[in-house]
Amino acid sequence: MRVLTDADVVTVDPEVAVDAARESLRRFARGELAAPPRVSAELGDLDYYYTTGGLPGGVSGFRAYRAGTPAGDQLVALWDAAGSLFGIVVGDELGARRTGALGGAAVEAMSDERASTLAVIGTGKQAWTQVWAGSAVRSPELVRVHSRDERNREVFAAEVRDRLGLRAETVATPASAVRDAEVVVLATRSESPVIDSADIAPGAHVTTVGPKGRTRHEMPPELLERAAVVTCDSPSQAAALPDFLADPARLVSLGDVLIGAHPGRESSDQLTVYCSVGLAGSEVLFADRLFGAISG
Repeated sequence: MRVLTDADVVTVDPEVAVDAARESLRRFARGELAAPPRVSAELGDLDYYYTTGGLPGGVSGFRAYRAGTPAGDQLVALWDAAGSLFGIVVGDELGARRTGALGGAAVEAMSDERASTLAVIGTGKQAWTQVWAGSAVRSPELVRVHSRDERNREVFAAEVRDRLGLRAETVATPASAVRDAEVVVLATRSESPVIDSADIAPGAHVTTVGPKGRTRHEMPPELLERAAVVTCDSPSQAAALPDFLADPARLVSLGDVLIGAHPGRESSDQLTVYCSVGLAGSEVLFADRLFGAISG
């Protein structure tokens, strides 16, 4: 049995991660990937969460992580079809990069192919992995970065330049970040909108990674009203949440778009939205891909 850590996970190219995300989404849409909604268990001041997933006659496994302070490491365990435990991934990089890869698949499927500007609101790990994965499917001429902390956004922009080879600049306001941007990523912990709907240009694609509750949300609800298509990596998971911002009946499975079962963007002036909830089971296929990409 092999064990991978964050030091291994960060060596994987974004193209590999996004390809694993595409596979997960397509298999989920075809009913091949078993991916039930996550379950939780309370333990005092900490909540533990579990997601499982697997392919018939193939790899299966689970992810376990906790919410609290400190959150600590996550664990992903994989079994082969014969029931042998063959791999474990420990750390917090896999979860964030899996989420970023799903977002990258959404950018590829839903944004304008000619997108030249990517705006990101937020400078944490989730923001980074969204830009990291987005760079595998689009080649933006400019990445605009905003967060409340000036130092954080300067460091983030420098990382984009140094590690992704993309031109990046920091801006002082969310409005100046998103104005005329074809791809907008919201990756914050804010429980109130961090942008105004009016600042998002027609034809933009918006990804929201942070809070998406009806009373707590980083994205203005008006964007949902403007959007021609609202996608989600797992509408069934979204529907299971008690106060999801978007009407679950309106959510289109991103996997259905990828396999051609539902139209995505149909014109350059359509606004599209992707609501990230973290497709359960996708971390299993991502981890399996990691073991193939990283030599033993």
